[in-house]
Amino acid sequence: MQQIMGILNLTPDSFWEPSRYDMDVFNNPSVDIVDIGAVSSRPGAEAVSEEREWRRLEPVLRHLPQGKRISIDTTRSLIVRKAFGLIGDFIVNDISAGEDDTQMLRTVSELGLEYIAMHKRGTPDTMDSLCHYENGIMNELLGYFTGFAARAREAGLSRWILDPGLGFAKTPEQNMEILDNLDALKVFGRPVLAGPSNKRFTGGREKEVLELCRKADIIRLHSDLIELYRYG
Repeated sequence: MQQIMGILNLTPDSFWEPSRYDMDVFNNPSVDIVDIGAVSSRPGAEAVSEEREWRRLEPVLRHLPQGKRISIDTTRSLIVRKAFGLIGDFIVNDISAGEDDTQMLRTVSELGLEYIAMHKRGTPDTMDSLCHYENGIMNELLGYFTGFAARAREAGLSRWILDPGLGFAKTPEQNMEILDNLDALKVFGRPVLAGPSNKRFTGGREKEVLELCRKADIIRLHSDLIELYRYG
């Protein structure tokens, strides 16, 4: 059964303003997982230090409402360790798939956490210029996650979720190609997450995009699209 991941951004500059500090996401009965992020990854977003990231996260983690599974959107293994010390089990949502922090995969494995590995290229400043894939976007993703699967095995990481990274170093056409072919990514035997919410390529065709996402095991959405997705 598909799960809905609701978004809680603890940032002043995240892409969709109403998601900032939207604690009501915990009260939404349609939401299965609340994804908490303290660093914006939108194009052009400023870099945030580890100290600032933790200052944004810690107060919320100390007073989490009950009843929802939590994921934390971070690329830093030290943030994972600190969060685990406060709340115990959660899902690590890493947009860098362990590439930004060489200790991440082993840390997640050691703590026994579930992990989301996302495909991207570059940084928020450079990703829009890195959309050319010599052999096409689907071959790129299949090759990338074949490599990631090997890295996960080496680190002892057994529970991971695949995220193709919609909007991250992909053109609108490439994003739609991914959505048309989500089933091809299930060859790895892992849950597939789709995160189309309020991305630039969805403008004007939200219903079409959301319908394609029904093939995903998890869909990550801002609150406005959760209701559209559930009730059309």
